[in-house]
Amino acid sequence: MPNFTIKNANLYYSDFQALKDINLNINDKNITTFIGPSGCGKSSFLRCLNRMNDLVDGARVTGKFLLGNDETDIYKISDVSELRKRVGMVFQKPNPFPMTIYDNITYGAKMHGIKDKKKLDDIVEKSLRDVAIWEEVKDRLKKSALGLSGGQQQRLCIARTIAIEPEVLLMDEPTSALDPISTIKIEDLVGNLKKDYTIVMVTHNMQQASRLGGHTAFFLNGEIIEYSKTSLLFSNPKEKQTEDYITGRFG
Repeated sequence: MPNFTIKNANLYYSDFQALKDINLNINDKNITTFIGPSGCGKSSFLRCLNRMNDLVDGARVTGKFLLGNDETDIYKISDVSELRKRVGMVFQKPNPFPMTIYDNITYGAKMHGIKDKKKLDDIVEKSLRDVAIWEEVKDRLKKSALGLSGGQQQRLCIARTIAIEPEVLLMDEPTSALDPISTIKIEDLVGNLKKDYTIVMVTHNMQQASRLGGHTAFFLNGEIIEYSKTSLLFSNPKEKQTEDYITGRFG
């Protein structure tokens, strides 16, 4: 069942058209990966899914982006913070806030009106357990999040995002700044999270896409060239451009 239905989506940066007529169903409780060469539009499209392009001067989005069972058109939501509660995002580089680990995790919950200390404590423990970092940090919750390693910081950022229980988790190359061991930990974590969340991940790493993706979309020049089950896309691509990209002929 789709958790996100995108119809005839276009993105313009002033006169430049970055995305052209994108149609896509993103399935619930599934990992959808976006692949393609640099500048192909995959990250731009990801940012359309929680209206991050609203912050870019001259950016204009057309089409329909329908979220959830209620098919809310996200571009008609007047309060973008309500959208960000439903659609969380994890960025390429870990970006913990310059505050304690505890305050990082409770930041969103407090913004949405949760003040009860016991509730906040529970949110912190559950979120950190969900990202498999609780045992590593439970004795330093009142210390700065900036003291964590890069891999720990990225898991903390994922914990901060899921603490407000979004429906959809967007991830923009979440392991590209990490070492191989931290990358494996994040991949394992993402695989575990899909039972509770719809996950959409941009990756430049095709092995990662083939390992994690339930479905994969191949982007090129602002268009989706092919979208199918990941196993099919990598083993039997329908389009020659897809085959050329995944076999390393370009990109």
